[in-house]
Amino acid sequence: MASDSYFVEYVVEQISPAGDIICKKMFGEYGLYCDGKFFGMICDDKFFVKPTAPGKTYIGTPTEAPPYPGAKNCFLIEEQLDDSAWLSELVRLTAAALPEPKPKKKKK
Repeated sequence: MASDSYFVEYVVEQISPAGDIICKKMFGEYGLYCDGKFFGMICDDKFFVKPTAPGKTYIGTPTEAPPYPGAKNCFLIEEQLDDSAWLSELVRLTAAALPEPKPKKKKK
């Protein structure tokens, strides 16, 4: 089941203080980028963040679940969706802990 566009817009609005947030439609769901780094997904109206050590420390005891069948576990964010400051800090910490994206190769 695809995510509701209103839910996607709400999450993007909540995390917008974290940096340059871009939401891309991917395989019927949504991938989220902060300052060019892929950090999370919205699948079936659920917000998932890539697991990182700083993110885990910040959350405390995160709920982990795969965003789709066969995927690696991510942090499932549910209860804090209405706390923009908390979400934005989690996104900032996560993005800072992730490696820079590899440069795209030019097509010949």
